[in-house]
Amino acid sequence: MTQPKIMVVDDEPIIRMDLREMLEAEGYLVVAEAKNGEEAVAQAHRHKPDLIIMDVKMPVMNGIKASNIIRSFSDCSILLLTAYSQRELVQDARKAGVTAYLVKPVSEDDLIPAVEIALSQKEKVVSLKKDIKDIQQKMEDRKKIEKAKGLIMTQHALEEDVAYKWMQKVSMQRRMPLVKLAEEIRAGEQVYSASV
Repeated sequence: MTQPKIMVVDDEPIIRMDLREMLEAEGYLVVAEAKNGEEAVAQAHRHKPDLIIMDVKMPVMNGIKASNIIRSFSDCSILLLTAYSQRELVQDARKAGVTAYLVKPVSEDDLIPAVEIALSQKEKVVSLKKDIKDIQQKMEDRKKIEKAKGLIMTQHALEEDVAYKWMQKVSMQRRMPLVKLAEEIRAGEQVYSASV
């Protein structure tokens, strides 16, 4: 697995430096820094980090608004830093798709476990999205096969199971995935004689 990329966003350079040092001491790769939400959005586009550690209160654009924008184009985890633990902030953070938040000042003992959890959440999201895409593809393939089977049944007056067995046989003979055969049948590329 490739090393996770982390971006640090805070309007105070000393805090950015502290965070970078804590992360790098644990072997993490800090790919970018930003001093406000607007820069964070631009840097997130450019560096595609796996995790963004971002302050809430910053000039130009705050961390919540930046998180909202970043979540619209990225699956990265976002760990918010705040000097406050207000209920309203927690709700806004959740709506913005933030993974977690830490109250400042942040110690290494708090930061590293939060980073590990946030990164594992990102992996889960990516894995779930891949699973969903695979399932959607299988459903699309199944629809194509069913439509092609329907054409074979109609054209050759065959029962459903006979038409399907015929498609399987042709697929194996031609060393062609069933879905590719289905696409050919539906496109009418070849006239098939359905001798089973």
